[in-house]
Amino acid sequence: MTPSPPIRVMLVDDHTMVRRGLATFLKVFDYLELAGEAANGETAVELCGRILPDVVLMDLVMPDMDGVTATRLIRQRFPTVQVIALTSFKEERLVQGAFQAGAIGYLLKDVSAEELAQAIRAAHAGRGTLSSAVIQAMTHAAAQPPGHDLTEREQEVLVLLVAGLSNSEIAEKLVVSPATIKSHVSNILAKLGAASRTEAAALAVRHRLVE
Repeated sequence: MTPSPPIRVMLVDDHTMVRRGLATFLKVFDYLELAGEAANGETAVELCGRILPDVVLMDLVMPDMDGVTATRLIRQRFPTVQVIALTSFKEERLVQGAFQAGAIGYLLKDVSAEELAQAIRAAHAGRGTLSSAVIQAMTHAAAQPPGHDLTEREQEVLVLLVAGLSNSEIAEKLVVSPATIKSHVSNILAKLGAASRTEAAALAVRHRLVE
């Protein structure tokens, strides 16, 4: 019986040492093969079109083009290529973003070599893998009420937002720049899962996040 060809894996990470470590890992398993490497999302998308790997190990936080955007473009343009997010971060926002972009798996960088190899084989077969640490983090986050992770400054901004103040008025009151307040408001909307200031204010009142 003719042996199956090795699974061709592309590595995407902005840290050279991480890519070297992963390349060494691939050599340990005779059914895995290094197809190519990229240091950012933009290069990854371009290279993917030229080499068409079977599976991509994708870092998420990178300069120029992040891994979520790169994953989305790769899955749109090259649907036969599977993407596994391989990152140091387990925030629910990143996990959801990766899966919405089309990733088939999500693993943390402290995964064992055997677990990573199994995840690559599963992805190649069309099956997903989710790190147990990520599952625990998401379960914990789901059990927390909206706004549990707001910083003290974001809570101050939220109080003023609920009071109906504009960004410039909040900035003047807290003696910071409007750009800083705009950033705080964006973080508040993301953490509350709100689409607008009005919705954020309504959620804040409903969940008693402000006095």
